Amino acid sequence: MSRIGAWIIATALLLLSGCSALRFTYNQGPVLAYWWLDGYMDFTDEQSPQVKQALADWFAWHRQTQLPDYATWLASVRALAFEKVSAAQMCAVSDGAQRRLDAAYAQAVPAMAVITRTITPAQIDHLEKRYARKNQEVARDFLQPDLAERAEASLKRTVDRAEMIYGTLDDSQRKLLADGLAVSPFDAQRWMVERRARQQEIVRTLRRLIAEKADVPTVEAAVRRFEADAMSSPRPEYRAYVQRLVAANCELAAQLHNSMKPAQRQHAADKLRSWEEDFRALAAD
Repeated sequence: MSRIGAWIIATALLLLSGCSALRFTYNQGPVLAYWWLDGYMDFTDEQSPQVKQALADWFAWHRQTQLPDYATWLASVRALAFEKVSAAQMCAVSDGAQRRLDAAYAQAVPAMAVITRTITPAQIDHLEKRYARKNQEVARDFLQPDLAERAEASLKRTVDRAEMIYGTLDDSQRKLLADGLAVSPFDAQRWMVERRARQQEIVRTLRRLIAEKADVPTVEAAVRRFEADAMSSPRPEYRAYVQRLVAANCELAAQLHNSMKPAQRQHAADKLRSWEEDFRALAAD
């Protein structure tokens, strides 16, 4: 996954879509998360109450313990809005977001393990089919046969993400991104191959766990492995590729930030402050 949107990762912490909707969306989080998970797992009548309770418990923990930290972290990110930044600083922003995502995932592991032990082979089949459908959607967005169209789509995605933070980019900033993406090591086909490989590993692992009637500690270890492999591929060549990509993207993100005009920097500071205030308000509710 590209880290060109180092600033944008702050918004992805909870998969929320915008400042004005953040509080409402977060308050609906348990319901929205259940719908999303059910689309992949097709929960049974027996599993649904257990999943819903686990999500309610997770969001209660998250609201009480994580949102205040998110607000403090966003304030530190906001302090960079008017500064010239380095690639290392942009990577640090991304890494800070990732550490918080890791903590959120770790908190969910025990409940995920308990529920995973109840899934059926039919549900794993459903998951595999859902992966296939989603991969078709992703391929349409990232693997256009015409390379010019592919490059155009990549630029549009990157501009849209940047404009979420900075507001409208000017022509020179769009060109900066276009030039940077043109020499980026990002390889959509390679990323897609890795994506499918991880999905297949998850499906194989789930089938094995269910067939063996694995105990809770064994399932917990497997669930933790899913995230670890997503963050750092078990394939050395892909890990090396990601390291090159991260370095390039952090450099491009820094160049873009340093090209910003005062009004764009103010837009970024105001946007980050609004999210910070929303997180504090949500934590206090």
